[in-house]
Amino acid sequence: MTDDVTTAALDAWVRRFAELIAQERDHLTELDSAIGDADHGTNLDRGMTAAVAALDELGAVGAGPLLTKVGMTLVSTVGGASGPLYGTLFLRMGTTLGDVSDVPSEQVALAFRAGLEGVVARGKAVAEDKTMYDALAPAVDALDAGLADGLALGEALDRAREAADAGRDATTPMLARKGRASYLGERSVGHQDPGATSTALLVAAAAETLA
Repeated sequence: MTDDVTTAALDAWVRRFAELIAQERDHLTELDSAIGDADHGTNLDRGMTAAVAALDELGAVGAGPLLTKVGMTLVSTVGGASGPLYGTLFLRMGTTLGDVSDVPSEQVALAFRAGLEGVVARGKAVAEDKTMYDALAPAVDALDAGLADGLALGEALDRAREAADAGRDATTPMLARKGRASYLGERSVGHQDPGATSTALLVAAAAETLA
């Protein structure tokens, strides 16, 4: 089943993600204080606030340029690992979508896959490294599987959201193998990964707005 996603829906997705990050900023920073630099929430909130402001000034553009603008803004405004990683995700998605107004659901899934591949290329993470990959990869797999099963995009995104949430929760008992958290060794066990947590918000925002 094919559902087209409009540029307006993608714009709404970015804005909803920004809202969720703002709401969860302190929680994300609290999670990061246990195993990172205690700045994930504040950094990402600053970046998404800047991204929304950039969209406000962008005017009418196609799907690809819209997400490319978000990615460029995140790379230029967010410090730490989250800026380059989320920036690359949006940049790769924008490149995949191209300058069109309406995007078929299959192309949306391809864009998410490209975003995941960009995150992997940038961060070199694999499954169970205790990173955003652990939420993003299951979500992208679930989206692909749902569409392959003939689900509408909204239903496939709901499955992706469930998979992202499960991946987020699964990071708690993991031993961190990437990033600042990896320096803690066994002390990283028992803490939910902030990057996986914000990634679950990204997927939740998509399920709310792109169907």
